[in-house]
Amino acid sequence: MSRHLQLGVCDYPEHTPESNWQSHAEQQKALGLSVVRIAEFSWAKIEPQEGEYHWEWLDKAITVYANQGLSVVLGTPTATPPAWLIEKHPEILPVDQNGIVKQFGSRRHYDHASDIYKEYATLIVIKMLERYAQNKAVVGWQTDNELAHEGTGQSFGGASAEKFPDWLKKKYGAIEALNEAWGTIFWSQTYNDWHQIKPPTQVATGQANPSHLLDYRRFCSDMVAQFQDSQIQLIRQHAPHHFITHNFVILSEETDLYRLAEDLDFVAWDSYPIGMLEFFATWESEETKTAYARTGHPDLISLNHDIYRGLKNGEDFWVMEQQCGHANWAQYNPLPADNAVSLWTAQAWAHGASAVVYFRWRAAHMAQEIMHSGLLRQDGTQDRGYSDVASLEPSTFSLDSSMSSGCEVVLLHDYQSLWAYNHQPHHQDLNYWRQFTMFYSALRALGIDVDISSSKNVDLSQYKLVVAPALTIFDDSVHELIRNTDPDTQWIFGPRCGFKDATGKVPQKGQFQGVQDILGVRQLNFDSLRPGLTQDVTISEGGLNKVFEAQVWCESYELEEGQTEYVYSGGPQDGKTAVARNNNMTMIGALSKPLTTEIMTSRLTELGVETEILPEGVRLSQRSGSKLVFNFNQQEIQWKGKLLSPVSYQFLS
Repeated sequence: MSRHLQLGVCDYPEHTPESNWQSHAEQQKALGLSVVRIAEFSWAKIEPQEGEYHWEWLDKAITVYANQGLSVVLGTPTATPPAWLIEKHPEILPVDQNGIVKQFGSRRHYDHASDIYKEYATLIVIKMLERYAQNKAVVGWQTDNELAHEGTGQSFGGASAEKFPDWLKKKYGAIEALNEAWGTIFWSQTYNDWHQIKPPTQVATGQANPSHLLDYRRFCSDMVAQFQDSQIQLIRQHAPHHFITHNFVILSEETDLYRLAEDLDFVAWDSYPIGMLEFFATWESEETKTAYARTGHPDLISLNHDIYRGLKNGEDFWVMEQQCGHANWAQYNPLPADNAVSLWTAQAWAHGASAVVYFRWRAAHMAQEIMHSGLLRQDGTQDRGYSDVASLEPSTFSLDSSMSSGCEVVLLHDYQSLWAYNHQPHHQDLNYWRQFTMFYSALRALGIDVDISSSKNVDLSQYKLVVAPALTIFDDSVHELIRNTDPDTQWIFGPRCGFKDATGKVPQKGQFQGVQDILGVRQLNFDSLRPGLTQDVTISEGGLNKVFEAQVWCESYELEEGQTEYVYSGGPQDGKTAVARNNNMTMIGALSKPLTTEIMTSRLTELGVETEILPEGVRLSQRSGSKLVFNFNQQEIQWKGKLLSPVSYQFLS
């Protein structure tokens, strides 16, 4: 039997009168939806007082959905510990970097390291499983909600502060080993005993030791993973026939998502294309943000799809929350363009989604999300996104084959490199995501589908080109990966790659220590360019007169082997190598999208990979033997003899 894309919705029956439930479920079924996610924020409704459980409302809601043939995904409600629990155990509340306790009244107000909180979280999950594990309408579970989002991945006091020294002792064994790894001889930071080590907060100058910061990130990430692991184990025990997933967020960076995804059946993420452009893409110009204000930037959306597909080695994923109208949390929240919701749905499928679940069914009447839209307005009438969803034909989007095959290019992604990079950006407008996105977007603009994978467990045998946009940390696994690469596989490294080792320090022999003999270069200088300060980069030979403008960051290399391809022209690095190549290894030191695009085009051509320079806002993707073209522009585009309607997609084959 042919499988196709599932469509669903996030619903909150506890927010609306019971008299609405039946008509809502009927509308959902008529709209072509097949799955509903519920209950992820309902702890206080289920257990209004400790030990007092009210299941009747949830039983009725699930029955209403089931009677319409809708499947139910239950969220464990542990993102919202109720007021009675906080009153009884205020010590579970998290502490911010200024030592201030975060209070009740929002969500994720707990310390992941708290054993007390985990006891209560375990109990409510067990109670839900005992009630619904055998319910035929329930098909799966979502753990918690957006773990570690909104700065809640780290607590700097309480249980986290108590457990951090023991975590370090287990990792290093001896305090002398920690001092060596952190370089504590600097500024007399040397420790004599484990209990002296606190979370890296409120230091006098505001400059905490970057190795200390890196290990605290690792520790907090482990605490989040252990918190989720306890829920996964319970669900596996009580409901082995149900799937388990989690809804990650836009460009999530608080935890190592490869670790969090390990024991999930598949991953999901929450897609808000307009909000992510406004809130996350701080490097984009106002002109770009205005151009994509009603559609989101195609590359920023697809980047997230490809990251989350890559968390489980190319397996299909879900979009658990898909924006279907205006959001409420960005600096500006424009209405999406007509057809934007169907465009986003098709794009999600093309990048590996097997289900798209819209957020939310009916707009909220109360509290923090009053300004957030749904498929229905607050008065129950159909909002703009409703007609977009109604226009979709899920059977068009086949799931008979996965997205996991066919990509010839892989980008290496690493959360520890992300943390190490962002702890010391050396430029207030530069961060890991800005650099990573530049390399990714250059490939997408050439019509190239890509995989994104962890540098720790990637299989390079299927790829012709490996791109490391911002792999700041080179540890033994990266060294091994580079050394064992087939000589016919090309590598491209972006700036700052290999600048730190696993401890977060610069190696004694400098950048690329451990593989300098293969890459054939060593770093000379790096230049952090303030706004308005640019650096020319020119091709080094061949009689070509090409000049590229680099901004933000430039680093230069001295060759020990190989050749210089581009040099800096003018400035303090005049004549120094900007781009070096040694056999199948290319190092790019300058942040310049046109330069990066030219180099990648050259390498792809050598490898026999077809490229195509696409119009601005037009992108290609392939899945299940079909090629799609997407137009994210709000005007018609002529492309290869085709007229692409505004905000639209077309199947090409």
